This record gives sequence, C-alpha cells and structure tokens, in this order.
Amino acid sequence: MKYNPDLKQKLEYHYKAFDKSKLEPDPLQFPHLFEDEKDIEVMAFIASVFAYGNVRQIINSLNKFLLLCNNKPYNFINKFYLKKTIPHNSLIHRFYNSQDVIQLFHLLSLAYQEFGSIKKLFISGYDRDDINVKNAITNFSGFFLENTKKEFGKVSNGMKFMFPLPEKGSACKRMNLFLRWMVRKDELDFGLWGEIPTSKLIIPVDTHVARICTKLKLTHRKNVSWKMAEEITNNLKKYDPEDPVKFDFAICHIGMRKLQF
Repeated sequence: MKYNPDLKQKLEYHYKAFDKSKLEPDPLQFPHLFEDEKDIEVMAFIASVFAYGNVRQIINSLNKFLLLCNNKPYNFINKFYLKKTIPHNSLIHRFYNSQDVIQLFHLLSLAYQEFGSIKKLFISGYDRDDINVKNAITNFSGFFLENTKKEFGKVSNGMKFMFPLPEKGSACKRMNLFLRWMVRKDELDFGLWGEIPTSKLIIPVDTHVARICTKLKLTHRKNVSWKMAEEITNNLKKYDPEDPVKFDFAICHIGMRKLQF
C-alpha cells in the first residue's frame, strides 16, 4: 500500500488518545498492578497466555490467578512444584483445562530455574540478524513444547495452543502481545527487554485487529495468520518504521469497543 497522510494522522491521533486512562478492561491491567520487574514479567506472561476469548472471561481468569498466587506471581511460579495443592478446576479458561494450567506453572518454574527470567530464555533463542521475532518465537515455543513432552510424555491441545508456532501459520497473537508489553516503552508498555529493537516486533493480530486493518487496507489477506501479521506490520512501518506496533492497543480497542476508526 502507498503512504497515506490522512491515515498517518488518524493512527497518531488514536495512539495518543488510547493512553493509560483507557487501559481497562484489558489483560495488560494486571502487570500494571506490580512494581517489581520480576512480578511484572511473569504476570505479563500469564496475562498474555490467557488473553483470548471474551474480555470479561479473561479478567475473571486472571483475577482467579491473583487469588491463587496471593498477589505474588513471581514467588508463586518460582517456588511451584507439581504436587502443590491447587483447588480442582480453579483455573479453567476456554481451551485450557486445570491440567494444562498446572503444567504451565511447572514448566515456567523449570524455565526460571534454568535461565533466571523469561527474558533470558527468550533472548537465548533470539538472533539480532533476524528481520523480526519469528524465529525467536519458534525457539521459545519449542523450549516449552519439548519440555512438556519430556516432563509429561505428551503435549495436550491446550499446551499446543499456549505455545503456537509461526511456521505452522499461527499469528501467535498472545506471544506477540507479550513481546509488545516487554519490548516497547510508553505509558502502557513496560520496556523491560531493551535487547530487542521495537522495529523487530510483529503486531498481535486477533479478529478485532484483522477487521480494522482490513478496513484500513493494511492487509489484503482473508485469514488471520502469521503472514497477515507480517503484512500489517510492514504496512504500519510506512507510518513509524522504528515502532510500528505502537498502534496496536488503539486499533485493538477500537475494534473491541466497536468504535469508528
């Protein structure tokens, strides 16, 4: 698509309008409850894992997690062990059953034991020469899928959904969302992972973002996929080459709230 000055003006206007005052309801409100970077990182990751479906359902599930971890997400995950007593069915979320969630907590605990942080795990699979974060996401998901097989013998559909692979066509919306929160720095996003340039991020595409971006002619693809996410991101680079994903929150919330762009 060609550069459109009117679209540039609208994108910048909505980016500024959708500031922290418009944060709720959004899974991003949960990491904002914390000040310690370790709590922010793990809460952000868990919030992103649950960030699909009805927003009320997402908020409800994340509130249940806060109760479960006694508002200490890093401490809870870091010290998690498989035999820990968790109320049966306390955390079921759409495609995830309670077993999937327990496995997630266990695998995250193993990741912290080995790497010390989710950032160090992700960076271990990141190559600065890559054009974007696609390969790093593949390596990151691969770590969890391989460890699921090693620890539990098989990978459930829930775990496959938690850790999708871009080369299989997934838009990897939730992983890209988490990366936006961690890499970008403004009122909304935390900027804790300075090792990755914002220009390497890919927009988190769900049905809301796809619908708005189709109307704006930022994509011509019909199905939500990794290729659609790359196409939208590359077109947004015409309007901000260094930080194309900064427009994501506004685009998503305009779609969620059924507003006019």
